[in-house]
Amino acid sequence: MARANRRRWPIVIRSDGVVLLLLGAALAGCTAGDDRETLRLAVTTSTRDSGLLEVLLPPFEKEHGVRIDVIAVGSGKALKLGEAGDVDAVLVHAPDAEAAFMAAGHGVRREELMYNTFQIVGPADDPAQVRGAAPAEALRRIAEEGQRFVSRGDDSGTHRRELALWRAAGMEPSWDAYIESGQGMGATLVMADQMGAYTLSDRGTFLRFQEKIDLVPLVSEGQGLENRYSILVVNPAKHRAVRKQLAHALADYLVSPRAQRIIGHYRIGGQQLFHPLRSRPGE
Repeated sequence: MARANRRRWPIVIRSDGVVLLLLGAALAGCTAGDDRETLRLAVTTSTRDSGLLEVLLPPFEKEHGVRIDVIAVGSGKALKLGEAGDVDAVLVHAPDAEAAFMAAGHGVRREELMYNTFQIVGPADDPAQVRGAAPAEALRRIAEEGQRFVSRGDDSGTHRRELALWRAAGMEPSWDAYIESGQGMGATLVMADQMGAYTLSDRGTFLRFQEKIDLVPLVSEGQGLENRYSILVVNPAKHRAVRKQLAHALADYLVSPRAQRIIGHYRIGGQQLFHPLRSRPGE
């Protein structure tokens, strides 16, 4: 599948300073040759890296005559951008943090729209012998064997889920070969591959990167691996610059039959990456 034009969607990885710089550059470009209204959307790097947005967002942009500036960060940082009013909506996968965001009044609407699964991936020879184990047991074996493990370490939804699995295993990840990348999902997969390490990945990003790396899925089933994504609309009462109508229109679109079909039909190598949560039988 051809890649979308990346020029329209500035990508942010680490710092808030870069976020503001890229948003400013994007808006400057908009006034120079693109007079469409801009919707600012913070998303997880796993969503960006999966390639889904390249087919999911253009129909909305075309129908509403707008452009969407996508800022890709971890779920924790995406929610912080929403809290600060630096974006109009956030698309994340951290249910507990999302609930706290809504309870604190930072958002006015939250809609679940799709899910996939997390999986533990690692070297094909599987030195810790975790293949087919329960997720918490697999992590325990990796730690006890002192094997390399690359964590996102970025307060993303994936990182939060990893920490929850460590708690389920009754362990604190703190051995010498436990490394935090501080990067998005795609970059973390590449780093783990280069190191011959294990990591926790969402299935969508792994499928997008599987032709570029030698890591293989080792644990794909078990408690704690379901991965739900939601769209949250930022509270315009707290931030006057929030584009309330556009943000609600985007949320309406993402849970609509049209968008849910796009989500359900999106595949890489014949494999489905995401499962829609709002479609009804026959749609």
